[in-house]
Amino acid sequence: MQPTFTSIREARRWASLFLQKEQREPRVADLLLEHFLGWTSSQLLAFDDKPMPSEVAEGFVEAVRKHAKTGIPVQHLTGVGHFYGREFQVNEDVLIPRPETEELVLGVMEYVRQKNLKAPRIVDLGTGSGVIAITLATELPDSIVRGVDLSEEALGIAAKNAAQHGVDLRFYQGDFLASLLEEPFDIIVSNPPYIAYSEKEQMDDTVVDFDPALALFAEEEGLAAYKSILTQVSHMKQKPKCIAFEIGHQQGESLLSLFHDLLPEFLAEVRQDINGKDRMVFAFSG
Repeated sequence: MQPTFTSIREARRWASLFLQKEQREPRVADLLLEHFLGWTSSQLLAFDDKPMPSEVAEGFVEAVRKHAKTGIPVQHLTGVGHFYGREFQVNEDVLIPRPETEELVLGVMEYVRQKNLKAPRIVDLGTGSGVIAITLATELPDSIVRGVDLSEEALGIAAKNAAQHGVDLRFYQGDFLASLLEEPFDIIVSNPPYIAYSEKEQMDDTVVDFDPALALFAEEEGLAAYKSILTQVSHMKQKPKCIAFEIGHQQGESLLSLFHDLLPEFLAEVRQDINGKDRMVFAFSG
């Protein structure tokens, strides 16, 4: 049965209570309302006494019910993910951008500015929707940025996002650095798959059922992608000055050991995110 609403506030209340009853996050009601109305969160708070537009109500109710039943992420319902203050197209072929990854990007930008690097050459491995590469290319306008992904579908989304943001950068399909070993890069940045398959059982259905497994899971207790990248780097003619990884919060020591074994000339350090969890490893040569 289709509920009817006399006001936006009534629709908001219905959705919040419905989601709570289905053990979903009530905040999703606001996110979906903002999308269907084309409003900001401030507008929703200020004008929720306005009538609920009939042309919006049906789609809104359908989206709320679909999220409650299946766990489909809001970003897949709206087709939009947010990263570093910008909107990016997302779908089931790419990871939904997460706030923690913004700290990885910030660390790279700080390094470039501290070292006063001119026209730094940066490659983003496992670029997915392209949010890291596009953000760096936008925030560091004199940089030369490349993005690599194994998934052709992901690269299609990345190219659309680059065009949307007016960024001129090149994407390559391949296994991390395999096709770029001859190219010199100052910085390698990556948020690779790092979740161990053994952790799948404990994960939320909004992630497991909808994010691409290729971008989530890795063999060897989540370390396989890092091993591949560092092994490839060890074969590069000209090694980078900086390598920046996002990591799982229990992988810090393992990553330091990998650097010690595979790239002993690099000085690696674990960095924490805003919540005090180990979330990044930065490594520097020379």
